[in-house]
Amino acid sequence: MMIAENLQRVRAFLKPEVLLVAVSKFHAVSELQEAYDAGQRVFGESHVQELVAKEKVLPKDIEWHFIGHLQTNKVKYIAPFVSLIHAVDSLKLLKEIDKQAQKCGRAVDVLIQIHVAAEETKFGFTPDEAERMFAEGEWRNYPHVRIVGLMAMATNTDDESQIAHEFDAVRSLFEKLQSSTFTSQPSFCNLSMGMSGDYLIAQEHGSTMVRVGSLIFGERDYGKPFTP
Repeated sequence: MMIAENLQRVRAFLKPEVLLVAVSKFHAVSELQEAYDAGQRVFGESHVQELVAKEKVLPKDIEWHFIGHLQTNKVKYIAPFVSLIHAVDSLKLLKEIDKQAQKCGRAVDVLIQIHVAAEETKFGFTPDEAERMFAEGEWRNYPHVRIVGLMAMATNTDDESQIAHEFDAVRSLFEKLQSSTFTSQPSFCNLSMGMSGDYLIAQEHGSTMVRVGSLIFGERDYGKPFTP
């Protein structure tokens, strides 16, 4: 019951309005089932093949979030069922999601990824690029995609003031877009920031959704391939 206890511990620190996404990549179906049995319904995966395999065998009321870098040629595999795609980092990807969602006869909710971390390995639009993208308006041409907020990752550092500053920058952009571009769209209400190491800082700086994995499931064995 360790996973259930871990979930309870993490939830105890979360504000009621903050959604917990249990990051379950590389963890076995049995571990996800244990979290499900403890009441968790929202799970985050970052590998398409693994997500598809788990979706087939786990309960159908699970809300699956895709939280990793998504390649355009993989969108078609998750478009039929994914609840939210966290990391849309290009108009090309947005267009492909729209195309595949249309084939499935549905609209897919997405978050636009904002790059504020001091690391080149992170993807996403800078705040300036995001503002320009929204102003230019091409995103409005994709009716089968619903932009419901922003997502960001802070720099991997022990400097909490830097992390807070980066989260504040994303929150500022989020609030600006809410009051301008999305003023008539109340669905634009999600700010996905914070992971196991910084989710407490994130929620204090405006996050409405945190992505927590190791604090729930323990450390992952990256060298061990996933098997259902």
